[in-house]
Amino acid sequence: MYGAGNRYVRVAPSVLLLLSREPSKNNMSEENLNPVEQTKLESHYLQGTIPAELKDENPFFSKESTHLLKHHGTYQQDHRDLRKEARAMGRDKYYSFMVRTRIPGGKLTSRQLLAELDLCDELGDTTLRVTSRQGLQLHGILKDRLQPVIERINSVQLTTLGACGDLQRNVMCCPAPHRNDPVHQEMQNLTDALTEHLAPRTKSYHQIWLTHPENGEKELVGGGPDEVIEPIYGKTYLPRKFKTAVGLPDDNCVDMYTNDLAFMAICVGGRVEGYNVLVGGGMGVTPTAVKTFPALAKKLAFVTPDQAVAVAEAVVCVQRDFGNREDRKVARLKYLIHNWGLDAFRAKVEEYYGRALTPPTAADVTGFDDHIGWREQGDGLLYYGLNIENGRIVDNEKMKLKSALRRICREFPSEIRLTSHQSILFTDIVPDRRLELETILRDAGVPLSEDISTVRRWSMACVAWPTCGLAITESERALPGIIDQLEVELAKLALDRDEFTVRMTGCPNACARPYNSDIGLVGKTLGKYTVYLGGRRLGDRLNFVYKDLVAADDIVPTLRPVLAFFKSQREPNETLGDFCFRQGQEKLAEFSEKFR
Repeated sequence: MYGAGNRYVRVAPSVLLLLSREPSKNNMSEENLNPVEQTKLESHYLQGTIPAELKDENPFFSKESTHLLKHHGTYQQDHRDLRKEARAMGRDKYYSFMVRTRIPGGKLTSRQLLAELDLCDELGDTTLRVTSRQGLQLHGILKDRLQPVIERINSVQLTTLGACGDLQRNVMCCPAPHRNDPVHQEMQNLTDALTEHLAPRTKSYHQIWLTHPENGEKELVGGGPDEVIEPIYGKTYLPRKFKTAVGLPDDNCVDMYTNDLAFMAICVGGRVEGYNVLVGGGMGVTPTAVKTFPALAKKLAFVTPDQAVAVAEAVVCVQRDFGNREDRKVARLKYLIHNWGLDAFRAKVEEYYGRALTPPTAADVTGFDDHIGWREQGDGLLYYGLNIENGRIVDNEKMKLKSALRRICREFPSEIRLTSHQSILFTDIVPDRRLELETILRDAGVPLSEDISTVRRWSMACVAWPTCGLAITESERALPGIIDQLEVELAKLALDRDEFTVRMTGCPNACARPYNSDIGLVGKTLGKYTVYLGGRRLGDRLNFVYKDLVAADDIVPTLRPVLAFFKSQREPNETLGDFCFRQGQEKLAEFSEKFR
């Protein structure tokens, strides 16, 4: 038996049966709820007025419905480049929707990727995007196409439910397809178990978006007590989004420390002995709120594989019952742990779990593999990691990446893996067909991963303008040009082989995880950025503000003295991030001033 009282019962190996626990009333007083919480409370488990609004003539949804739609996997957006044009034509905005597919561990089939490519061409803006959490995003979906898009995604056994919103989002896992390695298989099994166990149970999603298989009609949403419909989440779900990852000490490719909850596999004899549980990571910051900050997760405990799902639920339920529901700016788990302290948080998790937790081991991250290029799977077959700049899959004048992926999916039908660095792994390639796959890419003008510079390979940007409503300035459209300039400077200094991360976001909400990278570029105001230095590729250290309000054209000139300083004063095998951290902001600024 797991947990306290009769909360969990072992029904089969590695299977847990939840026997329901009514959500606590702590922090749930209705008069203290912020407007989003009130909307969720009155939504009848995420239904609200979405069905009625889907039928009206407006190209947009109400503010209340947009909050609920996120849980269904979609964000209402507008094309910000066209706002002036819209106003000139007497329109409010050019509205459209981003639809995100939840893909646990980044695993999908060639058929499923083809289906997403079809949707982007037929019903979207003709592009598809790999996210920084191993998912896929469609952009430019009009309101009257929203239901067909979500239904077609589900028709290939994928879902958008839980890809966004105030609940457990896509669970990340190391995507490397090492077929004969029990460790990677056990981590994927845990990823699937966490995904299934922490999935929302509401029927609203299916009733709104999916046609009834018998008569093509939608069912009515039924009522019932919280513990029946949502035994984990209750009527108001979580106070804010919740992110989880499963990874390895020697391969932190999923950035475990940036997640609310992470499981670091501790291996002995080629098997997973257990996991160090990390809690309280989160990158998002609200620019106008000094009380907000980025945070790296802290080690909470060590758990055995058969304890992991139950402990995960305990952590989620503590956040559910005690996370801040009055102020969304400080509603993430990191703020609860910051306010309570780790010891008090651990004690509450133990109370919910029903037993004491074992202290974590000393193991920590030591490496980060992006799984790019040709690799052996361990079963005689190969996989190929293709770097996709900023995750954007598109056909344009320079290259026909989308067309190449279509051909690969048809001629190499196998499993596809998505990475947290927005790249794609093609698996199960017979060695004799290696050249054939490369030829498809080259014929389409797609550079092979080995043809891409090291700095571009380790760079990443969020979407930002023109579709993200939170963006302050450019990111995805700006970073490639900045990388072009960086490539020149690095070549001059013979640093072009050095591996360091460059991550850019159009606002401080930090979807591309800039606050633990070697170089972080965060949008501060239109056309200007805060430059962060001193994080590192391992992802276990926050960086610091080096310069604020740097114009886009001045980013590389601002970094040039830092790179020169690094070249002249680095210690043997020292990375750029470690060097900047050792020197600190003042010394870097002092050298830069002399350099100028």
